[in-house]
Amino acid sequence: MARFTFKLPDIGEGIAEAEIVAWHVAVGDRVEEDQNIADMMTDKATVEMESPVAGTIVELAGEVGDQVPIGSALVVIETDAEAGTDQVEAAPPSPEQAEVAEQYEAENPGVEEAEAARMTTPARSGIDSSPTRAGPPSGEVASGKTPAVPAPRNAEPEASPVAQEDRVILASPAVRARAKDLGVDLSQVRPAEGDRIRHADLDAFLRYSAGQGYAAPGASRAREDEQVRVIGMRRKIAENMAASKRAIPHFTYVDEIDVTELERVRADLNANRGGRPKLTVLPFIIVAICRTLPDFPMINARYDDEAGVVTRSGRVHLGMAAQTDAGLTVPVIRDAQDKNVWQLATEIGRLAEAARTNKLTQAELAGGTITVTSLGPLGGIATTPVINRPQVAIIGPNKIVERPVFDGDDIRRAKLMNMSISCDHRVVDGWDAASYVQALRKLLETPVLLFAD
Repeated sequence: MARFTFKLPDIGEGIAEAEIVAWHVAVGDRVEEDQNIADMMTDKATVEMESPVAGTIVELAGEVGDQVPIGSALVVIETDAEAGTDQVEAAPPSPEQAEVAEQYEAENPGVEEAEAARMTTPARSGIDSSPTRAGPPSGEVASGKTPAVPAPRNAEPEASPVAQEDRVILASPAVRARAKDLGVDLSQVRPAEGDRIRHADLDAFLRYSAGQGYAAPGASRAREDEQVRVIGMRRKIAENMAASKRAIPHFTYVDEIDVTELERVRADLNANRGGRPKLTVLPFIIVAICRTLPDFPMINARYDDEAGVVTRSGRVHLGMAAQTDAGLTVPVIRDAQDKNVWQLATEIGRLAEAARTNKLTQAELAGGTITVTSLGPLGGIATTPVINRPQVAIIGPNKIVERPVFDGDDIRRAKLMNMSISCDHRVVDGWDAASYVQALRKLLETPVLLFAD
């Protein structure tokens, strides 16, 4: 038998380490060549690691959520080859990767021996270690009896079954209706005064019964606290958002746009789309963004904090915030300025599907120059989106609502949408942001201009 050490390869330019987001094997499992053994995440992209050899897994590099430096051991596989230790030759580490590896070793003295001991320890079983709930005393279980529930202080001695059935229940129609809605049997409620059951008696019954485990239909119940480890996509989002809010002085500007005519044009195009994808309002907004950015180059830019350099992009590589089960991700529509509404709709659908199925590549997630984030029908009145650093602006269209508006002396029905933009105040002034949204507004309120040369 021989041991084969599979070292984590360089899976992205400038990447020094990657996070384990899923293991598909365990110690003792048999794997075949090219079988997926782990999912590693870096810069929001998940990369599948495939076994280069067949054999039995004998060591794993860590647990889900751990960071693994590039070039360090990911798994050790026992193969059927002759004795001798082989390993995958990883590409020489970059200076950044070497620095991370050195820091990792400095902060973890003796890590190789400790890691080897830990990696060869069998994985913990899935036995539930949560405390066992205590049941009723053995005597009660054996006898089939349930513990007696003390009666309220104002309760009368319990009547015999016959007397209980014969008792006339006096209550107003309102009390009866309320009791029915709550699922309360009025025969169980004792009036505090006289024979008539009042709302106060019903309230007293509910307060007392809540302590005995009774809950009215529709009432919420307390749940145990739950601890969720922040790993993978969620951890990347947390780090990026914290860094963005920490480093960038945000400001947000919101204006209202009448999209009545735009919605009419969109409906006409959809009615005659043939085999092309159905158009949402987003492709039109992207066309408007691309048409207006040449006059506002400070908005389509990236800011290098450390170098103190702003790069104004001549192309529009537009980030599109997409919600997935794992969290928010931002695929990039490359050269959006060269695409029409139909091409944009096709690309939006393709990237959204790749995001949902976790099939986005590194190239599809990198290089954005400005971002659009839309909640679709959820919309809201206004948003204050967080900038996708190192970009300097993010645009957030909100929900379209129909309201009456004054048009001279007349009142007409109009479809209105608020447009939000958050900007980096180190690069973009408030006047620039407001002027840019006004330029967007002109195109979206007169959509024929979107199709003019």
